[in-house]
Amino acid sequence: MKRFYERASATPQGDAFSVLLDGKVMRTPAKNAFSLPTESMADAVAEEWAAQSDTIDAATMPLTRHAYTAIDGVRTNMPQVVDEITRFGWTDLLCYRAEVPSVLVQRQNEAWQPLLNWLHETYGVALVVTSGVVPVAQDDIGLVALGKVVGAFGGFELTGLHTVVSVSGSLVIGLAVAAGRLDPAEAWSFSRIDNDFQTGQWGVDPEAAEDAARARSDLVAAARFIALARAE
Repeated sequence: MKRFYERASATPQGDAFSVLLDGKVMRTPAKNAFSLPTESMADAVAEEWAAQSDTIDAATMPLTRHAYTAIDGVRTNMPQVVDEITRFGWTDLLCYRAEVPSVLVQRQNEAWQPLLNWLHETYGVALVVTSGVVPVAQDDIGLVALGKVVGAFGGFELTGLHTVVSVSGSLVIGLAVAAGRLDPAEAWSFSRIDNDFQTGQWGVDPEAAEDAARARSDLVAAARFIALARAE
């Protein structure tokens, strides 16, 4: 799409904030009001629009995309999104450990077990760990408790959390990022232990590397979106 505006700026809008394009308030693709929860988020989104060249490239506007998703999708389907996120706890990446080789086993244990310990200490939920890929049953009560944790997130926070959990394959990693227990770089690194080990053994696949780069960018942007939704 060709750029159709000269200036982008953030503005208060009642108790929320919006973005103006040449003085006109933005709307979402579904024609909903583009109402954001914090000034910091509105400023960041406005910066994305201001940074566009003659052609608008949606790929360079991850915060805008997350905002559209939050307004047009997540906020009208909160129970479904909460359920989708919580279900990752049944097959959380951190619960499935390698049996061999020992170097991979050690890397997983050193990175992942402290996060599971943190989950238990913070939310009182102990996820079961297994070796191999055969599904292991998790405690229903624990998953219900984590569902309540996820359900307490607002629509914008939930949107970012959904992306972090989906990209990492881990509800625990997503909650740790949201709580500030992990930064985005750590979250990405911990979610890629298996992949990075395989790359070290067999070399880099260019197509897989491109996919990974896009996934990493999505995770980083989503973590920032959560932080912006909570900013003062």
